Amino acid sequence: MRIALFPLNTVLFPGGVLPLRVFEARYMDMVRDCMRAQQPFGVCLITQGSEVGQPAQTEAVGCLAHIGDWDMQQLGVLNIRCRGGQRFRILDRSVEPSGLQRAEVELLDEDEDRPLAAEHAPCADLLRRIIDDLRNQAAAREAEGRAAVDARLPFDPPFLLDSSTWVGNRICEVLPVPLKAKQKLMELDDAHTRLAIITQYLKQHAVLK
Repeated sequence: MRIALFPLNTVLFPGGVLPLRVFEARYMDMVRDCMRAQQPFGVCLITQGSEVGQPAQTEAVGCLAHIGDWDMQQLGVLNIRCRGGQRFRILDRSVEPSGLQRAEVELLDEDEDRPLAAEHAPCADLLRRIIDDLRNQAAAREAEGRAAVDARLPFDPPFLLDSSTWVGNRICEVLPVPLKAKQKLMELDDAHTRLAIITQYLKQHAVLK
């Protein structure tokens, strides 16, 4: 599979939500081509360089991004909302004259989505509280007449709080840990192991008992 790459200072997880403001010509063209062909692009964490300017170096493992909603409220700035798809590993890459990177990738197997184990139930409870808090904050903003332009939650429904894969990925997205750590969690191919690491971290930091 050959895809366009969008190096970012973020880690996209399968099923995750990624809002983006696109303004560089190479990525405007990339998004146009992806929407026209109904194909995803690849999001990879930057290891050296920046999101703009010269092509950045990235991690070898990334996640497909499927474009959902889009709008252009400001001329020359495209707002898109993407959803994380399957993970991939870069086999080979090239750089076009525009600076856009394309890569030959192999898709990685999806996690086996087992029911949430009892020892990881506190993670689901924590995630439920986070979702409730975000909903309440959005409702309060709307009641005060100062709702955000995009007040949607950072998690797309359905909220699969009994799914080990969904809960683990969503908790990883909100964990206050370095991006390198999130990258390692995303690369794990076992949802149970991912949740075990998260649970231990949250207990060490007194977030969970």
